[in-house]
Amino acid sequence: MRMSMRHSLLLAFTLSTLVGISLVVIWMHISVTHEMRTFLRQGGPWGLQEITVALEEHYREVGSWEGVEQVLHRVLPGPQYGHGAGPLILADAEGRILYPPGRVGGYLRDDERARAIPLVVDGRTVGYLYSPRSGTIAPEATRPMFRRLTQAAFVAALVAVVLSSVLAWALSQRILRPLSALQHAARRLAQGDLTVRVPESGDDELRALARAFNRMAKALQDSEQARRRLTADIAHELRTPLAVQQAHIEALLDGVYPLTPDRLVPILEQNRLLARLVEDLRTLSLAEEGRLPLHLRTLDVREALQQAAEQFRVSAQAEGVTLDLTLPSEPLLVRADPERLNQILHNLLANALRHTPRGGRIELGARREGSDVVFWVRDTGPGLPPGTEEQVFQRFYRVDQARDREHGGTGLGLSIVRALVRAHLGDVKAQNHPEGGAMFIVRLPLATS
Repeated sequence: MRMSMRHSLLLAFTLSTLVGISLVVIWMHISVTHEMRTFLRQGGPWGLQEITVALEEHYREVGSWEGVEQVLHRVLPGPQYGHGAGPLILADAEGRILYPPGRVGGYLRDDERARAIPLVVDGRTVGYLYSPRSGTIAPEATRPMFRRLTQAAFVAALVAVVLSSVLAWALSQRILRPLSALQHAARRLAQGDLTVRVPESGDDELRALARAFNRMAKALQDSEQARRRLTADIAHELRTPLAVQQAHIEALLDGVYPLTPDRLVPILEQNRLLARLVEDLRTLSLAEEGRLPLHLRTLDVREALQQAAEQFRVSAQAEGVTLDLTLPSEPLLVRADPERLNQILHNLLANALRHTPRGGRIELGARREGSDVVFWVRDTGPGLPPGTEEQVFQRFYRVDQARDREHGGTGLGLSIVRALVRAHLGDVKAQNHPEGGAMFIVRLPLATS
């Protein structure tokens, strides 16, 4: 049976805590046992540990018992060099008495040596300290104490494990609660509910994960809305030319109109509009997917702008619009596809011409800015409504739908401009000119050679 994530986390936390607590308890047990044995060996129960430690430290530093009287003068409580119930006796490793002065040269009796505290330096017995209070503690006497120490250590470990298990369960719940919410939201998202969001709570990592999920869900929702709008827009754009063609064809078939070339012209115009719409959609789709073939070569932007201005000058004059061209004297070289660059300029100029009233002016210019070539198209029309600087690049977006249809626009021109400019590793933005009218600025990388 597959273990759930909650159980896996709980087991992992519990095991890791158990191992850690066990190591700590074992270390503490060994350390306490060692300290207790040292305390007993050094005469701690009889208050002799300080004296024992001082004597062992003196021997470790000097290497012999020479000058030990000074140590005894410092650590013994009174001028008689006694210790409560009687005088202390210091003897060397052979049992020869070194202190008190009255017994120097003699030897410890067998009963005194049996009860004396061994003085150990580097694992070697170097002397004995006898006191009437001291005595040998048999292992049988200390065994119950150490057994109780061991039992207390195990009880402490058991309590710690229980507490750690409770804490591990609470921690796993805290971690998995947002993950469970995320799992539930992902299931709803997979079922088509693109409005689902998860609370951005918890630790930094969990908040980042929730934030990423919400961004993904919003992107999917926006993409779905854009897809529906695109489908509706395409259906709407196709409906008008198809309806016009159908009406004219039915009128010809019913004999309402005579079958003459003049009566076929509206059908041909609507057919051309459909063909242009399909081609624009194809170009836009390929460019946005990065599959639009580009035949790049180094060219001078000034020449492309001059050609575009010549192509549109007649149309501008027919509409009563002046077309001004401003170019620098230095070459403006870029790596671009000549046909696609001409398409960019054609769409921008066509858009400007549609929105420039009679008697107005269109400005076309270029210059170098750092490592970029910048060219722009400005009209003297009504300008862009506030907040629409990005919307104008959306498919089928129209500021004035009636006027655009009258002029046969497909609503894809500026979308194609942005897609083609980005395919050339550039960018385009729209803004209102301070003196009035809309201005579209294209930025392309300067050719390195």
